[in-house]
Amino acid sequence: MPVCLITQPIHPVGAERMRAAGIEVCTSTAADDAARIAEVADVDAVIVREGLSAAAIDAAPRLSVISNHGTGTDKIAVAYAHQCGIPVVTTPAANVRAVAEHTMMLMLAVARGTVRADAATRRSDWQHRYSVPMHSLYGKTLGIIGFGRTGQIVAEMARAGFGMRVVVWSPRVDDAEVAARGATRVATLQALLEMSDIVSLHRPLRPDTRHTIDAAALAAMKPGVILVNTSRGGLIDELALIDALRAGKLFGAGLDVFEREPLPTSSPLAALPNVVLSPHQAGSTQEALEATAIQCADQVIDVLAGRQPQHMLDPSVWARRRHGARHIATEAQA
Repeated sequence: MPVCLITQPIHPVGAERMRAAGIEVCTSTAADDAARIAEVADVDAVIVREGLSAAAIDAAPRLSVISNHGTGTDKIAVAYAHQCGIPVVTTPAANVRAVAEHTMMLMLAVARGTVRADAATRRSDWQHRYSVPMHSLYGKTLGIIGFGRTGQIVAEMARAGFGMRVVVWSPRVDDAEVAARGATRVATLQALLEMSDIVSLHRPLRPDTRHTIDAAALAAMKPGVILVNTSRGGLIDELALIDALRAGKLFGAGLDVFEREPLPTSSPLAALPNVVLSPHQAGSTQEALEATAIQCADQVIDVLAGRQPQHMLDPSVWARRRHGARHIATEAQA
């Protein structure tokens, strides 16, 4: 019987589907990737939420698929896995609407000072409403950096639900695709930063996208901007952001992701009153978790049944995939 290791908790439906298909499921007890090496020695598949190193891949001679719970793969040794003939699969559509909703929530929470208002109400500080400024989203210009599935849904929500003007900068998307979503494409990042009241990040993290928002980008923004990031922490130079927040250049920031996760308790971000934080949970509604777990599990089942999975990062790996894994009984029927 093939074995799938789930390295971090997922919705139970994922394990149920794999067991029903004839796969033994085990869950990791390791605290980090280094400690997990001993657990992967005899597994045929892994489902990961926080990455997998080359060392862990080397420790798993039967490993035939890495199923990523989500879309971001920057913490997985993807190139090395592909070199070893191991497909890496993702769940590109399972949680995008949940992430988009969280993005809008962070915009509202920062604009309305929700966290500080909640704290004031709990201490019966009714004067708070007279002393802390708030903003409406209606009529504001939202600048979206990156226009994949999540960015597109955010654009629709902002335009149709809040009456916002939406501008987009995305090097890989053309004018027609942006216009189809009721938004306007701008030619440069600089142009977007100069015209936006709110800036929302929706890019994958790659060497060329790291610190998309750096000190120069922050300086180019209008005074009083709100910055939101539900994509990847490395897209923002956090030290530069902290300086801009302290200086009052930004009205505030809403952050679900960070350069270092978990966010250290010593981080200045945790002490700034004009920041709303969440622990990388934008895509973790119960509905999204269930859909993501199903998509992860189904692709593991497909690989272990000898079927090409739907969402491979590099479909060419399938023709040269590793064949050392144990397979489920349905392989002969596939």
